[in-house]
Amino acid sequence: MYKRVLIKLSGEALSGKEGFGIDQNVLKRVIDQIAKVVEMKVQIGIVIGGGNFWRGRQGTNMDRTTADHMGMLATVINALALQDALEQENIPTRVQTALTITRVAEPYILRKAIRHFEKGRVVIFACGTGNPYFSTDTGAALRAAEIHADALLLAKNVDGIYDSDPKKNSNAVKYTKLSYFDFIKLDLNAMDTTAVNLCRENKIPIICFGLNEDNSIVRVVKGEKIGTMVSN
Repeated sequence: MYKRVLIKLSGEALSGKEGFGIDQNVLKRVIDQIAKVVEMKVQIGIVIGGGNFWRGRQGTNMDRTTADHMGMLATVINALALQDALEQENIPTRVQTALTITRVAEPYILRKAIRHFEKGRVVIFACGTGNPYFSTDTGAALRAAEIHADALLLAKNVDGIYDSDPKKNSNAVKYTKLSYFDFIKLDLNAMDTTAVNLCRENKIPIICFGLNEDNSIVRVVKGEKIGTMVSN
């Protein structure tokens, strides 16, 4: 179905039922699926959130820029954990960071990332855009545009996009398809509007689905209609 995809993994989804840190069972399920997609010769870029370690200002009066930089560092923890788990399954992987941390990862260089794809490596992009006031969703949309991904796969702890929070409203209605404009007009919260606009301008379809569903990443890459698609 796709030759190159950008997978946005929710940090919260990696934490499992605990809600904090990394659930090794969840991580194992993700790695198993990525391994299957690699076998399908699909090139994979991954942007991972950091909400399982740090989210926003955590209810403090902290300066927004400081809090956002802490969130970027949280994504590096997740990226390194994901890289280690992939390499234990003999899947060659590189981590590239938007902030320069050369002792643990490569700096983000687009041409180098493309070369990694051509060599069959999974590339994990950490630190979002590298700038405060931008979410990792926007970082994912930006990287998807830069690497010319065929689709942005939004793997979350909810199985799609709803008209309200399904965890708080048992009558929430799930959408199967949305246009970019409808997503923005309805003020939905599954992804920030900056990211959606960036995908709209670059004609990148967004598929939002549940990470905890059986083989969900593989099924989406194969073209199975699960979750919610946002497109033209």
